[in-house]
Amino acid sequence: MGAPVHGSGLRTDRPERSRRALVAGSVGNFIEWYEFGVYGYFATVIAARFFTPEGGSEVEALVKTYASFALAFFFRPVGAALFGRLGDRVGRRPVLIMVIVLMTAATTLIGVLPTYDTVGALAPWLLTLLRVLQGLSAGGEFGGAVSVMTEFAPPGRRGLYGSWQSFTVALGLLGGAGVAALLATVLSEGQLGDWGWRLPFLLTLPMGLGALWLRLRLDETPSFESLREEPLPERPPGREVAKAIALGAGRIMGWAAAGYTFLVVLPSYLQSSLNATFQQALVATVLANLGFAATIIPAGLLSDRIGRRPVMLTGALLVTVLAVPLLNLLQNTGPSNAVKGGAVFVAGAVVGLMAGPGPAMLSEMFPTSVRYTGLGLAYALSNAVFSGCAGLIITETIKRTGSVDIPAYYAAVTCAVSVLALLTLRKEPVQGGS
Repeated sequence: MGAPVHGSGLRTDRPERSRRALVAGSVGNFIEWYEFGVYGYFATVIAARFFTPEGGSEVEALVKTYASFALAFFFRPVGAALFGRLGDRVGRRPVLIMVIVLMTAATTLIGVLPTYDTVGALAPWLLTLLRVLQGLSAGGEFGGAVSVMTEFAPPGRRGLYGSWQSFTVALGLLGGAGVAALLATVLSEGQLGDWGWRLPFLLTLPMGLGALWLRLRLDETPSFESLREEPLPERPPGREVAKAIALGAGRIMGWAAAGYTFLVVLPSYLQSSLNATFQQALVATVLANLGFAATIIPAGLLSDRIGRRPVMLTGALLVTVLAVPLLNLLQNTGPSNAVKGGAVFVAGAVVGLMAGPGPAMLSEMFPTSVRYTGLGLAYALSNAVFSGCAGLIITETIKRTGSVDIPAYYAAVTCAVSVLALLTLRKEPVQGGS
């Protein structure tokens, strides 16, 4: 499916409302990915505190930690369907307010959870429950945030506005990495493991309250207001929507898989497979996320000029070709740290070429009446399978095969499939109305 499903209904409004929508939509994504990044960066600490009974294997505990990580992702489609249906019926604004409250509460509570040493086997279950709630809220976040951003976007600027969703993902991951690196620097290893890991989760509370204030001031989108004025809004056939969801998920699976492999799973991989220190792994992750952030907005802006297809195809093809050489460079003891830092920066940058135009591309595939649900489900399904399972698949496969090249193969294969799906995207530049 190259073109959008039946008239997308995108409209614009006054510049100040558009900017307010951009900030209110972006802030939830920042918090969501800050938390997911923190969980990934502290995976080894969380494994020791929640999944390692006395005498348990560290590798087994890390696998269980990533299983909890993956479980949250598999509740994203449930959240996308639940909140998306509400958002397409009652409006984007009230649902995004509900989502930010749930997200903030669940993340903050992780910071006060008792560990395995305190409550035994109940600890991993409590953590998993909160991860499920986070997955539900995250599933409802993307569809609403991108709908708000793109439905308020001025003509010919949907790629730019949508790219802010991905940019705040990068900022969230960088924020999480920065907090983790700071704590690893100022606290001893014992302090970090005992109580320091809780601080990044507790920081979510003030951030969430700020996001709630912004969303309470948010207006409903002009597209949804127009839809409510119609007596019987037209809805596309369910089969057509399902096809668009599947195709959208395929188009972004490489972004999902490569993004999480390079930007979140990398620290634990470097520590467990290449014997890097926690600080070295975090520096590499910060560089990868800086590369990611550097290309997102330019890629979104470029896609408004030449179309989503060539920009996203370039990113997917580059990951397919470069993933193995880049990882081999990290494994090689010969190159300097500066060269290796450049390699992880490039890895993040090529993912940004897919992430920049991605939100607008998904938004343009669905009409207003099903946009929140449709683009939310496409994104959530792709992320559930290819992001949420990345750490689990990579860690378990390395454990079974002994091959340290698995992360590169995983990113390359998924991006190759995305290339095929992206070839169905229309070639002409995407401008203005439909």
